[in-house]
Amino acid sequence: MPAKARPKKSLSTLKRARQAEKQNIRNKAVRSSIKTIVKKVESAIASGNKEDAGKSLIGAVKTITKAVSKGVIHKNTASRKISRLTKKVNTLFKAEAA
Repeated sequence: MPAKARPKKSLSTLKRARQAEKQNIRNKAVRSSIKTIVKKVESAIASGNKEDAGKSLIGAVKTITKAVSKGVIHKNTASRKISRLTKKVNTLFKAEAA
């Protein structure tokens, strides 16, 4: 394992490091909230509750879209997550209708 490089001393580098730390904390919180709300949708689907699944899906889409606009996750990742959740909720509605 190579030795760690000495940290840079220039003011702009130090400021960049501080900013990166703040952004990392903020991004971690946003990613965590996405995971939480996705689990909420999936638990509503597992319980078979159509109302909760629909409402939590709307909340999940909002949260994921907001994360994209903040630059926390890539738009294709968000699109994939939304698509998969919507598919699962739709199968729940189709199963109830049939």
